[in-house]
Amino acid sequence: MKSNLYPYAALVVGVLAVSSSAVFVRLSTAEPGIIAFYRLFFSTLLIFPFFWGKRKEVLRFSRKDWLFSGAAGFFLAFHFILWFQSLEHTTVASSVVLVTLQPIFSFLGTYVLFKEKVSAAGVVSALLAIGGSAYISWGDFKVSGQALYGDILALIACAWVTAYLLFGQHVRKRHSLSVYTFIVYGISAVVLLVYCLFDGAAFFSYPPADWGYFVLLAVIPTLLGHSLFNWVLKWLSTNMISVAILFEPAGAIVLAYWILHESVMTTQLVGGAVIFAGILLFMASQRNPRRIDVRNNRAKRMI
Repeated sequence: MKSNLYPYAALVVGVLAVSSSAVFVRLSTAEPGIIAFYRLFFSTLLIFPFFWGKRKEVLRFSRKDWLFSGAAGFFLAFHFILWFQSLEHTTVASSVVLVTLQPIFSFLGTYVLFKEKVSAAGVVSALLAIGGSAYISWGDFKVSGQALYGDILALIACAWVTAYLLFGQHVRKRHSLSVYTFIVYGISAVVLLVYCLFDGAAFFSYPPADWGYFVLLAVIPTLLGHSLFNWVLKWLSTNMISVAILFEPAGAIVLAYWILHESVMTTQLVGGAVIFAGILLFMASQRNPRRIDVRNNRAKRMI
């Protein structure tokens, strides 16, 4: 049915949106913690009007829902901190490639926490996409302490965002998008606020351009990226979302070339094509078992 395509279309839009994140972070002069805080703070403010109409739904949150939402917000906060820090030490290509290798952690996490098995075709397609990501980074990784440190930060940030999706998968399937994202983004913003206060970061002394980047980070990669990922969690698995996000490096590399004037190598172009092939294979192998009549549920759960 045509309505079954909506989650897949939303997933494509979300991946394109998050591809802009690294470029906005690089353009900002603020510290990583501050960039992350304002990204989540403005996102929470923008979602509030949609949340307010469904605020009574919060009363139906169980203790487990609050626990998982809190864990999701915590992991999301430190994912942003670590990833934004990695962009100060390594290239956009290297950082984005590593931070999107989520299937490595997602397959293990969904099996341990939710006993969600992955087909052999799914594993092969994910390995293909991961191989494409590695090939993209082959000509970009630098043999230096600073770049290696940035790569390690990006890899840890990858594990953190996978944990965020895993915990969110449980809550999102039980509650509406606007309520779930408002709570998780709000918790994440509070965690980042505390982090910035302890770090002694300045909150207001930034040029107008930085405030523009803060808002753009909230609107494009967060609301049109992460929020769409949260929406499709109701119908698609964390594994599928994680593999689709592997396409983010290709988009980020193009934007980095166009805006930041970072060079694009043949390895990055070829790797992007391999990633795309892996994503298509994974979606084809997973679509039928996950098919649900979206049209019957969409009216209940959309913003």
